[in-house]
Amino acid sequence: MKKFLFWVLGILLIGGTLYFLAIYYITYSEGYRAGELVKFSHKGVIFKTWEGEISQGVSEGQIFKFSVEDHEKKLIQQLGDYQGAYVRLTYKERFKTFFWLGDTKYYVTKVEKTDRNNIYE
Repeated sequence: MKKFLFWVLGILLIGGTLYFLAIYYITYSEGYRAGELVKFSHKGVIFKTWEGEISQGVSEGQIFKFSVEDHEKKLIQQLGDYQGAYVRLTYKERFKTFFWLGDTKYYVTKVEKTDRNNIYE
């Protein structure tokens, strides 16, 4: 009986570890989005996360919501400095996310300030 429990717990532990690693490291897609940075904030009660939005047009449906991981200090500083400016974001999309990493599945990895007329260059 002890041997059976050992195997079951071992399989569950390995399965949980593989699940976590797959969600964190495997990306579903990568790409670029451009628009006006309209919001960037540090929010949460227990787990603080960095969340932002860029406006890609005039309607509410053209808002791109994204998250930034805490260890991206330079990126967080740049996004704070570019508030209200036109930016081009490089992001990766994950299959799922964990609540302590952010609210969205989109994680920004690079930001560039750009001119409104040259957003997609």
